[in-house]
Amino acid sequence: MGIFGRERIIGKKPEELALMRVAGLLVGRTLEMLDAAIRPGITTLELDTLAETFIRDHGGIPNFQLVPGYRHTLCTSVNEEIVHGIPGKRVLREGDLLSIDCGAEVAGWNGDAAFSAIVGGPAAARPQDVALIEDTEASLWAGILALGVGKTLYAVGAAVEDALTEAGERRGWEYGIVEDYVGHGIGTSMHMDPQVPNYRVTSKGPRVVEGTTICIEPMVTLGEQDNHVLDDDWTVVTDDGQRAAHWEHSIAVTSRGLHVLTALDGGQARLAEHGIPFAPL
Repeated sequence: MGIFGRERIIGKKPEELALMRVAGLLVGRTLEMLDAAIRPGITTLELDTLAETFIRDHGGIPNFQLVPGYRHTLCTSVNEEIVHGIPGKRVLREGDLLSIDCGAEVAGWNGDAAFSAIVGGPAAARPQDVALIEDTEASLWAGILALGVGKTLYAVGAAVEDALTEAGERRGWEYGIVEDYVGHGIGTSMHMDPQVPNYRVTSKGPRVVEGTTICIEPMVTLGEQDNHVLDDDWTVVTDDGQRAAHWEHSIAVTSRGLHVLTALDGGQARLAEHGIPFAPL
């Protein structure tokens, strides 16, 4: 059912959430390893190989490879590429803005997360690219903080949009929030209902229930959000050539609090900063 339909959320049992944490933690550790491996001169395919080896060596399956027609472990999107960039022979250069999206399945349960970084570190970056990365990540966490049992799901998108609007006003520009690609439910499959928009919509959406598991993943541009898919049928790029960033976490919602399944600490530190209860699994 589409974004504006009357979707109903099915919650997970505590033992299922614990299994999802195993998959999510593997994704988080894979991204931590990749973050350390990013450097000028490495290719996106080399990063993909590192990720596949790491996931399989730790008992997981790269779940992107389970998507029909896709054979890689990662999506590696560079500069004006928003999402779904295909790993290949492209050599990363100092100052490139790289977004890495990664997923893993363990014992039939899935994790999915993404981050953006500058090749060569912040010192090699354009100031506006650093701001874009920081503000996109902050908008992700704004969406996470909007979650809670009994709350409406689409409050997430409103929180993401408000965070980016406020950040843009503070920076002196306006961010583009990509509307063609949204977050999603996750569990025994990587992509499940409900869909989770990253922007304000008129509908309130379904109520969040005990054991809800979703992925929030804002994709944000420095220019307009208009985009198109390249001839490879996967890579999504900005129409105006401006750069984009992408952040994502898988999150579990319980009556005791939140658990960010793909964060190394479960999100405990960031949640504590905002007085949001952390739920051990």
